[in-house]
This record gives sequence, structure tokens and C-alpha cells, in this order.
Amino acid sequence: MLRKLIGAATLSAVLALTACSGKDTAPAEGDMALGAPEGAKVTVVEYASVTCSGCAAWNEQVWPQFKAKYVDTGKVRYVFREFPTPPQDVAVAGFLLARCAGEDKYFHVIDQIMRSLPELHSGTPPRDILLRTAREAGLSEAQFQTCVADPAGVAAIEKRIKAAQDAGVTGTPTFMINGEVVADRSLDGLSQRIDPLLSAK
Repeated sequence: MLRKLIGAATLSAVLALTACSGKDTAPAEGDMALGAPEGAKVTVVEYASVTCSGCAAWNEQVWPQFKAKYVDTGKVRYVFREFPTPPQDVAVAGFLLARCAGEDKYFHVIDQIMRSLPELHSGTPPRDILLRTAREAGLSEAQFQTCVADPAGVAAIEKRIKAAQDAGVTGTPTFMINGEVVADRSLDGLSQRIDPLLSAK
């Protein structure tokens, strides 16, 4: 069971998530980013979880168009920040796996886990889903086992959770454009906030 692999300390930290005030606009440790370089005119930060249905829906329905319009063109810096949600042990293991797969495969692994949520909800054992994803990313079962039980990786996620709390994040998906929370996560809603910033002098 993944709960045994993660460890009680991490689970207690994840389960104790509470809301804090403040905004985070500066780069943070562990940021995974695509598109424009640091210091871009527009930075879009998404706090998400691989076990969040809303995140998975955005990933499938909006992300491809958003990526093509803003990320692939280098207009916007897109930053993905990890914020585990229930089942938290599975989310933590998924994030650890994505990082173990390497930076070049990180977003692909995140995508694959999110697309597997219907299986998870239908009763497929989470370990089966994650192990399959690990193998597709080129990791052996032994490497997967070591990865999801890595104390340093677990500690790093705990720090990222705390940073998200300090940024005022209480749930996922949460989107911020240049540090301001955005409620409308549709492509049109995001574009209405992004385009004026891009055209401003």
C-alpha cells in the first residue's frame, strides 16, 4: 500500500493543510516551468494535484490550447507547483515519480497520471497505475519503489506544501497571473487577463 511507502510524517503534513495569507510572485524551489524565461512579462502559476479531478479536466480540455497560444510561442512563463490533494498519499507518490522520471519527462508523467484518474476512481489499485506510469517513463519497479520512499524527495514536497500555504493556496486548481488569483480558468477567462498584460508597455 502506498500509504506505507510515503511515511506517516509526510501524510500528517499533507493532511494538516491550512489556509494562510499572502501571495507568491517570486520563483520557488521546485518550480517546474515551461515557455518564457524567468522574468517574463506574464507568469501564470498553477497549483495542482495529480489526484484533483478539476486539475485533470483543465489539463485535458484547456491546457493544449493554452500551451499552443502562450507557452509554445514563448509569450508566457507557465509554472506548475505541486499541492497534493486526496488521496494525498497517491498524489505525493505521483509527484515523486514525475520528478524521478527526469525534467524532460516530468510534464508527460503528470499528464499520464491525471488521465488515469477514471481508473483510480473505478477501483484500480493506485500502485498499479503509478507502477505502469513509471515503467512507461523508463523506470524499473525497484527504481519506482526507491523513488516513492525517498526521504529527501518527501521532505522537498513538504517544503513545497508549506510554500503553497504561505501563498494562500487552499485548494486546486488555483491559478495566479503575476501573483493575482484568477477565478475563471477557461481559455477565454485567462486570455482576458493575460492579453492586456502582454500588450502593456
